[in-house]
Amino acid sequence: MRKRTSPTILERAIIIVPEFKKALTTLSQQVTLRGQGQGTLDNCGRRIALFVVHFERLPEYVSEDEINEYLVALARGPKSPSRSSFKHMVYGLRYYYRLLGMNKKAIALPTLKKDTKLPVILNRSELKELFTAPALLKQRIVLTLIYSAGLRGQEVINLKISDVDFERMTIHTRQGKFKKDRVAPLSPTMVIGLKKYLKAENPHIWLFNGKQADHKYSVRGLSWIMRENLKRTSITKDVNLHSLRHTYATHLLEEGLNIVTLKNLLGHSEITTTMIYLHIAQCEHVRPHSPLDTLYGRG
Repeated sequence: MRKRTSPTILERAIIIVPEFKKALTTLSQQVTLRGQGQGTLDNCGRRIALFVVHFERLPEYVSEDEINEYLVALARGPKSPSRSSFKHMVYGLRYYYRLLGMNKKAIALPTLKKDTKLPVILNRSELKELFTAPALLKQRIVLTLIYSAGLRGQEVINLKISDVDFERMTIHTRQGKFKKDRVAPLSPTMVIGLKKYLKAENPHIWLFNGKQADHKYSVRGLSWIMRENLKRTSITKDVNLHSLRHTYATHLLEEGLNIVTLKNLLGHSEITTTMIYLHIAQCEHVRPHSPLDTLYGRG
């Protein structure tokens, strides 16, 4: 007998407020027309579903006072996850209202201060410890690959076997964030591990299959791999899957890569996003001098 699973938050919201299904369709259409990512839609959908389940109404029918009272309750949560829920709910509601043309409602929401925290990165000893922690080859390869090419979680699960070119030594990331394609260098060290993994696992279509051969892995599954293997190490830093991408960027800067090239490798739209790594990279300082000295081989 097949085990019944409990409904997801989206399904619960649709059961409670059937009109929510139509709202989701409208959101999906707007996201497609604007060329935005599926991940953005998924995150917004989950937040709005939680809101709908709480109020048993669509957001456009909830008063400003009710919304403020709800957000205050989230913001006053005793733990940081509650503060995070508050921020993500504000982002989700603002996104929802703007996509549906309700700009007044969006503007009425609280203004959020941008995080000024610098990314936490791993040092080289910690990386080596992390990469040897997994007992399974697949887990070891996926963590190493994220660091070696600076990939986002969503980009990893979208990689097909054909996107890895062993002859040209490249990894082709297709339709990443902001619908951008980019090509990253494939590390010779990574080639050894990938070939061993492909021979052992024999994946089908996707570089990292899910439970079924024709299904992709999930970002949630990748995050679980990171969390579980961190427990097997002596690492005490507050890091997550995305920290491997931060570490990749910082280490490349420390090894002398210029920031414009790094921006392109990371797939950033604005160089100001990349510049945050200048605050954590331990780059060698060049003694002040005149360029005339180096022009003639002095200095």
